[in-house]
Amino acid sequence: MKGRNMSRWRDPAKDPRQAPKSNLITAEGAARLRGILDHLSRVKRPQISAKVGEAAAQGDRSENADYTYNKKELNRVIARIRYLTTRLEELQVVDRLPANTDKVFFGAFVKLEDEEGGTLEIRIVGHDETDTKKRWISIDAPMAKALLGKEVGDDITVLTPDGETFYTVTSVAYTAPSAG
Repeated sequence: MKGRNMSRWRDPAKDPRQAPKSNLITAEGAARLRGILDHLSRVKRPQISAKVGEAAAQGDRSENADYTYNKKELNRVIARIRYLTTRLEELQVVDRLPANTDKVFFGAFVKLEDEEGGTLEIRIVGHDETDTKKRWISIDAPMAKALLGKEVGDDITVLTPDGETFYTVTSVAYTAPSAG
């Protein structure tokens, strides 16, 4: 049996993708997911349902490409709505600052300096909010795990594909740094 999910066998006990993910999310992330769910439910699904109805009214569905395409698209939208509804119920929204804002915890904007003096700015967020362009990493990522509880001046070691990389924490904030 061949398919896109049949690449190679992985031992589930050792596969990092099988590790349980945290159910934390920032208030902004939860609002964004609710917005997507609302758009899919109130706008996208009715539009596609209307297209399916129009295509079905044209007659023979077995040779109607418009009907087939829109039906598949409707099923994808319904599956996404179902996923988001379930996911939003199980997420825990973190909408307050930690007691000690000098240390790195969930939601922190962290500035790091590597051995060569290069800087890296990241934010620790939930699994559903990760964004490589913004450099928002999941709290489940190895770098985030290494950073938790650290404060300015602390050193961390992160195992990367190129070997161990050393960083020093240079700043911790819980509000977005000004873009300037």
